[in-house]
Amino acid sequence: MSWLRIWAIAQNGFRETIRDRILYAVGFYGLVLVLGLRILPEVAASLEDAMLADLGLGIMGLLGAIVAIFVGTTLVNKEIEQRTVLVLLPKPLSRAELILGKHLGLWAVVGVMIAVMTLIFWLSLVFAQAPLLVSSTLVASLYLWLELAVLIAVALFFGSFTQGALATLLSFGAYCIGHLNADWVELARISESPGLKRLLHGLYLLLPDLSRLNWRNEAVYGQLPSSGEFTIDVIYALSYTTFLLVLAMVIFARRQF
Repeated sequence: MSWLRIWAIAQNGFRETIRDRILYAVGFYGLVLVLGLRILPEVAASLEDAMLADLGLGIMGLLGAIVAIFVGTTLVNKEIEQRTVLVLLPKPLSRAELILGKHLGLWAVVGVMIAVMTLIFWLSLVFAQAPLLVSSTLVASLYLWLELAVLIAVALFFGSFTQGALATLLSFGAYCIGHLNADWVELARISESPGLKRLLHGLYLLLPDLSRLNWRNEAVYGQLPSSGEFTIDVIYALSYTTFLLVLAMVIFARRQF
């Protein structure tokens, strides 16, 4: 692989995604927080600070997931439909470099989105005279960025062999299941069926555990992970992302146009 070619693909993907007005999602995020500042004090009694923090971090995660899924599943197929892949691949550019460059470009876009939304979130807390929660929200934002790295890899994996709505549906299913993975372990613990226990443990090991990358609930109350827990979670996210990207590269390398 040539990192210069990967960097060029990532830069091009970053600019292309920004031109697609993805960052309008940031404007929508700001609008939701403005409405929250107006409505929550009237309905939340003395809990408006915690509810505003929960709303801000929750919407941030949801918008990031929407961008990762809907854009990630089209990154490869868009090149195929527009026939630009036939121009790129005959050049000294491998399909693996194309996949990796696309991932890094979109991951940079969602990183910018998360950074801007975090700043808007802090401004809303200052305006509401609520606790700022700088350290815990920074950790939650970093966890979200790692979660979206996995989710973009999931979207690229499904997009490498399916198209359109099916790839989006499969990615959204993986997102929902990933946030319920920890509950499957608890269900396996209380289940009396050995077959069901093996099935649930197998699914837990196979599918991404996105719940371990969700620190938003803890951030609302100012909690921070231990250094060991944080290190393990970072390694898990990067390892699973690498695993999915390798699978996407292998599948895309065998695809005929």
